[in-house]
Amino acid sequence: MIKKSLTLIYGIASYLLFVVVFGYTILFIGNILVTPSLDTVRDGDLIKSLIIDVGLLTIFALQHSIMARPAFKDLWTKVIPKQIERSTYVLVSSMLLGCVVYFWQPLGGVVWEVKNPMAIAAIYLVFALGWAILFLASFQQNHFDLFGLRQVWLAFLGKTYTYLPFKTPFLYKFMRHPLYVGMMMGLWAAPTMTAAHLLFALLSTGYIIVGAILEEKDLEKALPEYSQYKKDVPMFMPNHFRNVRIKTSKSTA
Repeated sequence: MIKKSLTLIYGIASYLLFVVVFGYTILFIGNILVTPSLDTVRDGDLIKSLIIDVGLLTIFALQHSIMARPAFKDLWTKVIPKQIERSTYVLVSSMLLGCVVYFWQPLGGVVWEVKNPMAIAAIYLVFALGWAILFLASFQQNHFDLFGLRQVWLAFLGKTYTYLPFKTPFLYKFMRHPLYVGMMMGLWAAPTMTAAHLLFALLSTGYIIVGAILEEKDLEKALPEYSQYKKDVPMFMPNHFRNVRIKTSKSTA
């Protein structure tokens, strides 16, 4: 019982760390209530700052992608119990994301700056909507399984973990990766776009695209129905008319 309790505590602690770090990261990106933020004025050497920033994002992207691959999971779960594999992934990801935010170096320079109050309000609305879409998408695909809580809870109850069936709830009927779409909206919706913000958004978007492609290869191998889903639903950009056409053709077939 002690082992089960420790497993549950580990999973909950990993999740709570994610909530704190990710919440702070959103404020950091949006320059809201935190200092320094993503757009803080540079006060150090430009080249050194650039190397540090690229290095931080590269390390985070590599960890985030490598630890998510099935081959790594198979090896990793020979070292740690399967029930904490996802929680460990969340823990390491949160720690590295925290390092990105804490050690991030401002670069200086303004790429664009919006000064109209109504336009600024509209941009921040898109910013908030993006993160709202991200969290909604995570709950539509079982938020607690995604972040390892379901795994440790089942282990605590002494029940065997079962994989969730493939499903396409609301947002997933219009795009295959609404979670990533929400993240990109949050990254790019900025009334003031500095060089540091642009670098952060560009590298993060590049990683998101590559990560989505790798993820889909894994999903096609694991889920027979995913190949057809790819044909029916766009990756990122919702296409209402395409979805309507597909539904119409299926209903008349």
